[in-house]
Amino acid sequence: MPNIPRFHLAMPVNDLAEARRFYGETLGLEQGRSSDTWIDWNLHGHQFVTHLAPKTERVSNPVDGHDVPVPHFGLVLSVDDFHALATKLQDADTKFVIEPYVRFKGERGEQWTMFLLDPAGNALEFKAFADDSQVFAA
Repeated sequence: MPNIPRFHLAMPVNDLAEARRFYGETLGLEQGRSSDTWIDWNLHGHQFVTHLAPKTERVSNPVDGHDVPVPHFGLVLSVDDFHALATKLQDADTKFVIEPYVRFKGERGEQWTMFLLDPAGNALEFKAFADDSQVFAA
């Protein structure tokens, strides 16, 4: 099997049981190894780890008329996967920081995006480009 580059990201959480429910049940991520202080998750082939840690202060920056939380973690999905996840989250009565919508409509970099917080207050962004060549468009 070829060595495919993958990212590893660790996010702080304040309750592993809540993290297990949110990431495992609500988002549907497969759980990997774990201990009493962390859980590994399979995030579309990437290693995503939730670690018990204190919260940090959040700020936001204006983007396309919305206050985007900083820092945040994001994942680029296909348009179909984005809409399936948005529907799943809406059906679960998820409170969004920014509801699913099209950002930069009709412009370079047009994308579907949504922001939400996990139970520990970590900001998550999921987005999708109709044209993947626009992901890094200047």
